[in-house]
Amino acid sequence: MKRESEIDETDGGAADWKRIDLDDFYPYVGEYGRYQKLLTWLIVLPACIPCGLQGFNQLFMADDVAHWCRVPEFLRTSTNLTMEQLKYLVLPKDPETNETSSCSIRNISWSELSYFHKMDFTLSEGTGITDDFETLLDEIENIKGNVSVIPCPNGWEYDIVQLQDVHHSIVSEFDLVCGYEIYPTVSLLLFNIGGVIGVFLFGILTDLIGRKASFFVCLTFEMIGGIGCIFATDFWIWTLFRVLIGLTIPAIYQIPFIICLELVGQNYRSFLTVMTCLFYVGGMMFLPLISWLERDWRLLSIYTTVPFLLYYIYIKYLPESPRWLLAQKRTKEAVEILEHVAKVNGTELPERLKERLSLQNEKKENEDAIKKKKPGLKDLFKTPNLRLKTCLLTFCWFANATVYVGLSFYGPNLGENAYLSFFLGSAVELPGYLLCWMVMDRWGRRWPLCLAMIVGGIFDIATVLLPQDSNMLLMIFYLIAKFGISASYLIVYPFAGELYPTEVRGLGLGFSAYIGGIGICCIPLINYLGKAHLVIPLVIMGLVSVAGGLAALRLPETLNTALPTTIEEGEEFGKDFKLVECFKCVPPSIESSPSPSLMEDGLSLSTEARNEPQHIQLTLLRQKVSMRSEELGSSSNNGSQDQGSRGEEEEAHEQSPLRGNELRRSSSRRKRLVRQGSNTLEAPTDSTGAIMITPWW
Repeated sequence: MKRESEIDETDGGAADWKRIDLDDFYPYVGEYGRYQKLLTWLIVLPACIPCGLQGFNQLFMADDVAHWCRVPEFLRTSTNLTMEQLKYLVLPKDPETNETSSCSIRNISWSELSYFHKMDFTLSEGTGITDDFETLLDEIENIKGNVSVIPCPNGWEYDIVQLQDVHHSIVSEFDLVCGYEIYPTVSLLLFNIGGVIGVFLFGILTDLIGRKASFFVCLTFEMIGGIGCIFATDFWIWTLFRVLIGLTIPAIYQIPFIICLELVGQNYRSFLTVMTCLFYVGGMMFLPLISWLERDWRLLSIYTTVPFLLYYIYIKYLPESPRWLLAQKRTKEAVEILEHVAKVNGTELPERLKERLSLQNEKKENEDAIKKKKPGLKDLFKTPNLRLKTCLLTFCWFANATVYVGLSFYGPNLGENAYLSFFLGSAVELPGYLLCWMVMDRWGRRWPLCLAMIVGGIFDIATVLLPQDSNMLLMIFYLIAKFGISASYLIVYPFAGELYPTEVRGLGLGFSAYIGGIGICCIPLINYLGKAHLVIPLVIMGLVSVAGGLAALRLPETLNTALPTTIEEGEEFGKDFKLVECFKCVPPSIESSPSPSLMEDGLSLSTEARNEPQHIQLTLLRQKVSMRSEELGSSSNNGSQDQGSRGEEEEAHEQSPLRGNELRRSSSRRKRLVRQGSNTLEAPTDSTGAIMITPWW
């Protein structure tokens, strides 16, 4: 093992840029080898399915059922009238609909009417309402005077014929009618609030006990909530268990997703993000099929909860986050995980890197004590340009999250078949994700984000112009709007990650995501307005979407540009923005080859680097310039150390199991898999570099 003084020569002093990072191990262990593929396809992606099921299954548990006040038992036993005839007799007419009232009944004590006992009701089954009923009611008014109308004193009855199709919903089970209609909306509101709170709580928990243990705590909460809902006998008890489920969403899939994200190379992180979105939507598409086959809400709870008990099998196979282990000074365990990854991938982890990582982690304890104060959230708002970009990004995120979740929740209310409407609304997200993934590296981020949000918003607003009975057109407009907001939903996250400077990127993404969570909490109340007029929620969401798209136009384009690292660079980035730039649809390209002056200085890129997307090349060149400046600045004092460092790096490169043709094949595979510059598709990170969870669905 190396002496600490030898490590200092390569990692200390002015050569801090040479500090080894976890990402430096992936060229050796494999960026996306057999281990990462198994982790992705057998653990991470299946973990997305419960979110799609548990997050939206309430939409099929709260079906409205035709109802009316319970008919007095005396009339049931003393007459042979049909239910329709009894309803006509005891229920007043609703002046708005001219139908029998659903929530009131005539205030008559039928058993006390002596006149009623003299009436001979011998009407056979199916006999229509005749003038005899009107005569009876007139006689009753003569005896009792004006008959008052009161709310249902003995509860409600529900349409048996409709229940044969709907079976039991929480509406009929807990009598959520006649003044209680808003209760399912309240439950959904509390469910969404639970999600925002849960992200915060599980974020703390992942730092305390690790990612792996937090996942199984999260899974246990979800199982308790799901099973508790099955046996709930009261609405508020049911809501309590729903909130318990809400605490786990989206943390239940983000935790294993983050573990996997930290175990794959940067070139595959955007691919993993897109696949996660696709599987999340897959769970949403599966939900209406289950709901259509089983329409009893308790059985639906069973089918969308109990199968995921199998996820406890993951306790044997899900690894802990190496970054978290390193932050906890558990270097040996982190190295063991990396060695296991390398073994499964058929590679070998160089001993030199393991030694450097161990000694470097020991040195970090002393460096942390003298490290300068880290930037805080307030630094995002100190300077005018960075403050403007933060506000615009946050509003775009708010609009995006609000409209996306709102349209997802509102789908079953549209069209003639709630199950088909929700399925189509989910399926249309797939081409939206794939399309934006393809155009982001060609057209940039700003214009695709703007167009997707504005076009989707316009179709939402246009629904107010449709005739009232045009269900087909309404559904088409809704699907176009959902397509647009889904495409933009995948753009806003990496766009924000690129605009926020590296120093405050985690804080910025976390802040924008939490503000977006406020919109998600409010959306059930907006959708409730649809009970008065079906298109009101769509118009509101359309206006929000258009406003968010217009706000995105003012943001500077990030494609083919060197991204800001410090807060000062973040303030300068886009500071000279002019109005004419709003109309530049395609960002200018950069030259693939470096300038002659850079080549003379030895700053040309390698063959593999030139095959990367252009904006990555520019970022790599910038890093090389920065490294060369540090070398020149310290050459007078550290010349011998730099030589030793270069020799050591060359030796380490020779020992790499991925070299020559294998490196070129790896580069080719990367280009086919991921066109987007994935080094900018970053999640919020803490002070240790570990990725944090956010309220991002």
